[in-house]
Amino acid sequence: MREVDLLEARQTTRQAARTFSLACRLLPRDVRDDVYLLYLVFRCLDDAVDDGEPDAEQRLAAVEAWAAGGEPRSREARLLETLAQRHPLPRSAFTDFCAGMRDDLDGVPILDETDLDRYCYRVAGTVGIVMAHVLGMRDPGRALPAAAALGQAMQRTNILRDIDEDLQAGRMYVSRTAIERFGGSLAPGERAALLRDQIARADALYETGCSGIALLARGQRAITAAAAMYREILRQIERDGYGARPGRAVVPTRRKLLVATLAR
Repeated sequence: MREVDLLEARQTTRQAARTFSLACRLLPRDVRDDVYLLYLVFRCLDDAVDDGEPDAEQRLAAVEAWAAGGEPRSREARLLETLAQRHPLPRSAFTDFCAGMRDDLDGVPILDETDLDRYCYRVAGTVGIVMAHVLGMRDPGRALPAAAALGQAMQRTNILRDIDEDLQAGRMYVSRTAIERFGGSLAPGERAALLRDQIARADALYETGCSGIALLARGQRAITAAAAMYREILRQIERDGYGARPGRAVVPTRRKLLVATLAR
């Protein structure tokens, strides 16, 4: 691992994932930098897809090949190879993550809640599974489904927070059946019932996800804080009137820190 990679990983996490970055400060020192590097890998692949970079497909293929046991042939794969020497990385999780990225590349529509659950698992539940392996588990059979659920809850939170931003970029992650069931509109002032339904679904996943935090071998405080801060975005959406106005819900940093401090 090069020092320049670590410096970029720290900076990228702090700039692109401010809530997650706050929680990372609570991680044990011996894994914190490795978590930053993992975030860099996930973020770089996600950005390559979202930004339509010409080598996005090639980079996904390189990670897929590494996950299948091949030699690392891209920067992301080389970083993962280095991390795999220190942690029991579940390679199948990276295959599933890349499948989610390919869904975005191919513009696969999200027709119903089953489609959305599958997408959220691929792009975020897998991240929870990887994190659980890095932190260690007392009972993998129970901890892994909970870790996946927590990742899915956070992804659903991101989707609800970013509805307007995604629509402007030509993307829609709320399922079509949900939109139709609650009036057929995502416009500000016309989506309160839809958001209430989707918030309830995310909260249920948080309950499942948080129930598994105690099963982690370490890093429990950091993951508890991350879950609490992300979940507070849902409460901010509620305080803002369930999408009465356009724009993303923003939780002030001071409130995030308070929520993280009080989280149990």
